[in-house]
Amino acid sequence: MSSDIVDLRDFYRTGLGQIARRMIRGAIRRVWPDLRGVRLLAIGYPTPFLATTLAETERTVALMPAALGVLGWSPEGRNLVALADEGELPFADYSIDRVLLVHALETTDQAAPMLKEIWRVLAGGGHLLVVAPNRRGIWARLDRTPFGSGRPYTMSQLSRLLRDEQFTPIGTETALFIPPARKRMILRSAAAWERIGKRWFPRFAGVVLVEATKQIYAKPAPARAPRRRLVYAPAPHGL
Repeated sequence: MSSDIVDLRDFYRTGLGQIARRMIRGAIRRVWPDLRGVRLLAIGYPTPFLATTLAETERTVALMPAALGVLGWSPEGRNLVALADEGELPFADYSIDRVLLVHALETTDQAAPMLKEIWRVLAGGGHLLVVAPNRRGIWARLDRTPFGSGRPYTMSQLSRLLRDEQFTPIGTETALFIPPARKRMILRSAAAWERIGKRWFPRFAGVVLVEATKQIYAKPAPARAPRRRLVYAPAPHGL
């Protein structure tokens, strides 16, 4: 399956997609159980995982990369999604407390520029949480779901990439142990698959999550000529 925005939307409307959303959302909340008062930026296709955060955060903004496409979203009627270049984030320095990447890192061809921009916009002590397909998991080996598209990562590869871009990994989590099958019996036993997988087969999770903090003591990147940051029109709402 490709990572087109419509394909992603349609996947999360299926029974298997709803299970995947629940498992990944649970893993995100295990890492970030308290988001009260924070400014949250979510990049990629994160909207299936944001509904439970809106009541807590001071502000939530979802940004979908131009190459992916965009769909408007908000359960309350206000559009919270914009389309922009992930290598040129339209936010001020140190203006964001938390950044969540879902369906972003594995598909972008601007991984390093995007992470540099995230470093720039994160406040001192800010946190980044990356959700990416696990190279060792079965979900990354099959193209029937969005997790089979793009570049998967092992936990160590993801941690190394973050360190290279001046982040310090501080925690990991796993999710999505259920096989990517649509059979009703398997879907009904998703919770059991998750419990067994986390205990006995953690290396074979469908997705890996790595939380990192901004290295405020890191050597700054070489200065570059200022460029105008592009912000595209807000996503049309109600699609």
